[in-house]
Amino acid sequence: MLRRLRIHNLAVVEELTWELGQGFNALTGETGAGKSILVDAFLLLLGERADRG
Repeated sequence: MLRRLRIHNLAVVEELTWELGQGFNALTGETGAGKSILVDAFLLLLGERADRG
């Protein structure tokens, strides 16, 4: 189970630690808030290649 996601120097995020709780975790926010950056971090964790575009 993933309990914590730490991101350093990914896109516009210099440093972020996201603590995941037990059960369902929802990621919400306004347009441009960085939700896609967190999803990209999960994909990198799973072995996806970084998009250099």
